[in-house]
Amino acid sequence: MVVKSELEKLGLKYDYVKIGEADIVGAVYPEQLAQLDAELKKSGLHLMGNKKRILVEKTKAAIIELVHYTEDQIKVNLSDYLSDKLNYDYTYLANLFSEVKGITIEKFYLTHKIEKVKELLVYDEMNLSEIAYKMHYSSVAHLSNQFKKMTGLTPSHFKMLKNNRRDTLENV
Repeated sequence: MVVKSELEKLGLKYDYVKIGEADIVGAVYPEQLAQLDAELKKSGLHLMGNKKRILVEKTKAAIIELVHYTEDQIKVNLSDYLSDKLNYDYTYLANLFSEVKGITIEKFYLTHKIEKVKELLVYDEMNLSEIAYKMHYSSVAHLSNQFKKMTGLTPSHFKMLKNNRRDTLENV
């Protein structure tokens, strides 16, 4: 792991290192942080010292995990899910997220839901009713309306375009 290696090179002791987080024990001097940041940037990583930015990244990670990696989508609303998962008041999370990212949590969530719907459409293993159910839309019409609002296309038009493109590539 790059992070562990760089911490050890700088003589920094740590309790743990996991994706997106490292718990450094003891004092860390500004020069050490600058050097660590410079070395991590070479690997495409960066330090996030600001607690607010860290919380926003945790919020993003929780949403991405929920949408893309959780088999059963939540049956409670997003605000309750995030509040419980991150142990913060949702209003605080929402205001902070908007301040740092320039978009609302809901917009970020819906964008990822639509990306997941696109993925499911391209895989062609489920029909639109099954996708709507899996992604916890109240109806196919609701999914279709939201999809069109965010992409400019209906789900069936999107699927047709992807299929046409794939057919074109296969005939080359």
